[in-house]
Amino acid sequence: DRVGIKPLYYHPAGGRLAFASELKALLELPEVERGLNWAAVGHVFTFLTTPPAESIVQGVYKLEPGTILVASRTGVRLSRYWELEWKPDHASGEAELVEGLRERLEESVRLHMVSDVPLGAFLSGGVDSSAVVATMARLSPRPVKTFSIGFPERDYDELGYARLVASTFGTEHHELVLEPDVLSVIEDLAWHLDEPFGDSSAIPTYMVSKLAAEHVTVVLSGDGGDELFAGYDRYRVEERERRRERLPAPLRRILGALGRHAPEGMKGRNFLRHLGLDGRERYLDAATFFRREEQRELFSPEVFALVSAGDPWREAAADLGPGDGHWLSSLQHLDIKQYLPLDILTKVDRMSMAHSIESRVPLLDHKLIEFAATIPPELQLRRGAGKHIFKRALRGLVPPSVLRRPKQGFAVPLGRWFRGRLGSFVRELLLSEPARRRGFFNPGYIERLLRRHDQGRELDLQIWTLISFELWCRTFLDGRARARALPARPERAPWPQPTPAALGHA
Repeated sequence: DRVGIKPLYYHPAGGRLAFASELKALLELPEVERGLNWAAVGHVFTFLTTPPAESIVQGVYKLEPGTILVASRTGVRLSRYWELEWKPDHASGEAELVEGLRERLEESVRLHMVSDVPLGAFLSGGVDSSAVVATMARLSPRPVKTFSIGFPERDYDELGYARLVASTFGTEHHELVLEPDVLSVIEDLAWHLDEPFGDSSAIPTYMVSKLAAEHVTVVLSGDGGDELFAGYDRYRVEERERRRERLPAPLRRILGALGRHAPEGMKGRNFLRHLGLDGRERYLDAATFFRREEQRELFSPEVFALVSAGDPWREAAADLGPGDGHWLSSLQHLDIKQYLPLDILTKVDRMSMAHSIESRVPLLDHKLIEFAATIPPELQLRRGAGKHIFKRALRGLVPPSVLRRPKQGFAVPLGRWFRGRLGSFVRELLLSEPARRRGFFNPGYIERLLRRHDQGRELDLQIWTLISFELWCRTFLDGRARARALPARPERAPWPQPTPAALGHA
């Protein structure tokens, strides 16, 4: 598993190694204390997820993608067996790259369609899922079963594009429109996600998986295309921001300082702040949801002292280095190493497995990934538009209107729901007696956060992260998840902890 399609948690202690695909399984062991890993808490409130190699529970680790764990009497040792190398192929022309991409896409989809149980596909109507469905339709003698989610709010709804693709390829199409009452399932989400998770698109992923489970056992998804082929808007934004680096450095530092000290909510504040940051800092800042100064206000003083001992930015920046030296390759590398496994693949795996269906990701076949890493950056992002080569490869396969449509994330209209029918629910949950009793957060800051959101600030993901964390605490930290008490085992000699520093060494 080179990119983190599936999870593996492990706990080395007492001369034993316990491992499982779910954190909750390890929480049943009496030797696993339910102590919070405060560095991981800081990562959740920075980037919405726990870090690559650690879980939210102290002493329980995650095996990173492309990594081997060897356990012996002397302890646990980690080594890397695969690392993506960026080697742009400037010798081949566009036509050759397009043909090579088409061949690898078809081969990967063919391999991922091998199944002796009913099979279908998630279809958002975006470029990536449409590419997978179009290829499946070419290879399948029967209509492909497709599954889509929509919303009553038109600016969040993609069903029109999904229906177009379904109609074009004659799929057996199924869809569901989500209303605010869908949040009745969020306690189930907390259970199945295993850890606090701040990406609210887990909700529609859970519901589309539930829909698919009524018809199939295996689904193919289009996840990974944005990372491989530079589809995210943030790449385009960074390209534009880099042009502003032509301003003299002293001027940018002054303007950046003005932005940092400007009042919260002031128009242009982030624009000024970003002028004072280099490319690496700017990219990480854009992916940050609670900055360090905001965490100082969010957490109680005692908890902030624990959380601030970690440095999520420094840890993330370590994955910005590899690449071919081009800024775009470096950002793609970071997203493939962190955002893809920690957010996208975590969400899809947990939410599909919650309904006992297997999700497969043909765009993340390692041969296709390695080929994508040979596409020169200037052919990935061209004239402010991403997926240049990928879209060329899909001409004649995917409807032109799908290839031309603007990028739309798999977002949920939580902001509107929180200002409407769900407002009282949010307040009662986040300012509840159990939440106050734990003493992790400053209730006054949470009240101000909710008030600012009601006044029009888009803070729905920050609020959702708080909701996710509170529900995780109630489900796991408060002990409600322990179904039974396992018999205590005799004490054993301690086992040395894993040595991440050994990563990459034989």
